[in-house]
Amino acid sequence: MRVTPRGYPPTMTSEPAAEPAAEPATPLDPVPAPAPALGLVGAEPVVRHAHLGVDGFVGAPLRRREEREHRLDEELAPGATRPRGAGERRVPEAPDPYRLCFERDLDRIKHSRPWRRLAGKCQVFIAPEDDHLRTRLTHAVEVAQVATGIARAAGLCLPLAEAIALAHDCGHGPAGHASEDAFSPYLPQTGYDHAVYGADVTLAELNLCRETLDGVRNHSWRRPPPATPEGEVVAWADRIAYVCHDFEDAVRAGILAPADLPASVRDVVGDRRSDQIGTFVLAVLEAIERTGRVGMTEPAAGALADFRAFNFERIYLRPASRRQADKAIRLLRGLVDHFADAPRRLPDVARGGPVPEPGSDLAAAMAVQYVSGMTDRFALGLGVELLGWRPDDLPRGV
Repeated sequence: MRVTPRGYPPTMTSEPAAEPAAEPATPLDPVPAPAPALGLVGAEPVVRHAHLGVDGFVGAPLRRREEREHRLDEELAPGATRPRGAGERRVPEAPDPYRLCFERDLDRIKHSRPWRRLAGKCQVFIAPEDDHLRTRLTHAVEVAQVATGIARAAGLCLPLAEAIALAHDCGHGPAGHASEDAFSPYLPQTGYDHAVYGADVTLAELNLCRETLDGVRNHSWRRPPPATPEGEVVAWADRIAYVCHDFEDAVRAGILAPADLPASVRDVVGDRRSDQIGTFVLAVLEAIERTGRVGMTEPAAGALADFRAFNFERIYLRPASRRQADKAIRLLRGLVDHFADAPRRLPDVARGGPVPEPGSDLAAAMAVQYVSGMTDRFALGLGVELLGWRPDDLPRGV
């Protein structure tokens, strides 16, 4: 079933379909008994084990979702988001007998193609040769680690925080933030904001819960505040993670030296990444403990702002980075123009989908959706294959 919001074209990325819709159930609905399985001898199941002689003793009954929800009601902080049944989704579904609604979101995100493709999308350096530099995928994992560390101590909903964190950058196109400048002219009604596009288009077929999509849509500080404290935690975790690890990657790439870190940052959070992240996380927890709301206490908050401003000046907006971004924008726009003018080459159209008018706004929007899903190396390869770019003219990683 199509769940792409109105105003956007049908999805181009062939993501795994959401689970089939079913009649909504309440927590009091009886769960049907499982059908008889092969391998049963009388009343005893025939069970195989991974290892010979294993014990594997559990000794407790399974905890069903309803029981777990009831326990969370008592354990979570008053302002934490409570999982309920199947969750509030665009397409109603039956609840899972064991998993919380946000755990289902988390599972769907981890098994999705948009999330896997983050492994081939840059964090800062386009298609880097150094395998130790961060990608969008490793960045998302680090954001999730910071976010869950905060959420666990604050008594917030852990699977919701982790789901938002892992999915928050799924709307990024190739070449990082340069893709937003590249794609926005083709979407005059909405523009291309990776946070909004990720929630409303890229992840639409996963049929995620409203709270998860809200956290993805509003994780950026230039967006309205998230509707949940878990979403606000991810917004802080994102900034903490990228400010610290982008500096570390710039040092590894030879762009900066450790001594370049401003004293206003070093004197507050230190010069080791683990110390920096630890200090920022503790400052968030201190704000929660003292005020009951998500934030960050001073002087750490000022150090984080100074750290980010330094990174923008010396990493993101340095002349060499701007030159590579300009190349990336030209390349991505060339690919969008190519597929918009020849929409039959788009995968969905080639598989029998509707054919938009070449050069139309719909063809351009469908081309944006296809190109935005590409990894860096795939886009660079098509630049050579389809657009005739010389390999030496392609955007470089450092």
